[in-house]
Amino acid sequence: MKPPAVDPKRLAAELEADAEVLRALAENGDIAELVRDVDLHFKGAEPDIVALGDEAEDLGLEFIQFNEYEDGEWSVDFRLQSSIEPDIMARLTHRALEIELAYNVEYDGWGCAVQSGHKH
Repeated sequence: MKPPAVDPKRLAAELEADAEVLRALAENGDIAELVRDVDLHFKGAEPDIVALGDEAEDLGLEFIQFNEYEDGEWSVDFRLQSSIEPDIMARLTHRALEIELAYNVEYDGWGCAVQSGHKH
């Protein structure tokens, strides 16, 4: 199946937001080349979120949990192992936007902890 075409303006906005997060991580001593847990978050209607959660392994993602909110919206959290160099994160964000379109959900970003190479 050919992935859906991502809106270039949406991708540019997400990449700009990613650059701010990467900059903040670097300012806190992060070494982008270090592999770590990176969490991805999607939200949407329950049937779409459950369908996405069921496909986690096929998408190369580790399913973490479903979340249900008072307003009836659902979300799903995934994890993967990755470094966070800008080119790698750009590919990950592009892939997340393809998933958003394919599953009729909303990509709600990624997160990770600072990896400085020092044990705390």
